[in-house]
Amino acid sequence: MDSQPSNWKDKVVDLLYWRDIKKTGVVFGASLFLLLSLTVFSIVSVVAYIALGLLSVTISFRIYKGVIQAIQKSDEGHPFRAYLDKDVAVSEELVQKYSHVVLGHFNNTIKELRRLFLVDDLVDSLKFAVLMWVFTYVGALFNGLTLMILAVISLFSIPIIYEKHQVQIDHYLGLVNKNVKDAVTKIQDKVPGLKRKTE
Repeated sequence: MDSQPSNWKDKVVDLLYWRDIKKTGVVFGASLFLLLSLTVFSIVSVVAYIALGLLSVTISFRIYKGVIQAIQKSDEGHPFRAYLDKDVAVSEELVQKYSHVVLGHFNNTIKELRRLFLVDDLVDSLKFAVLMWVFTYVGALFNGLTLMILAVISLFSIPIIYEKHQVQIDHYLGLVNKNVKDAVTKIQDKVPGLKRKTE
């Protein structure tokens, strides 16, 4: 059971690092096509068009195989029999496992939001306020769908760019990180009440 999640994670990493160009291209292209379609059509229309496209392919293939079987007088049976006989039911153990994981993340998020909104730590709450302020500008510039499109493009491009230019990127990220830490330390020293709690 433990080898399955790591195998799943390895497949995602291989997908994002373009190890199999054809497979990654199909996933990236389909994801981008779906999101771009949603910018033009409603979600109901997109789902209906995808279902119609899939049905037209499967019905055409089924009729084609039926005609071929009639002409050749063979008895191959239903062309999708292997898929129809597969068990597609989701097991109760799998649902319980993932519901516990989701519940754990949900509870942690609620606790963290409570801590931030009730100002348990002033510095963390101020950081959160600045982040929300930045998000107001992001929300004014982009809608959620545009952000999802940018996220998909970033997911499929940033890992491969980082892999090819890791030394230079790490060097500049280290410089930025050092400058940010120095600036935060200076601000905390100058403004009373902003020093972090010692745990």
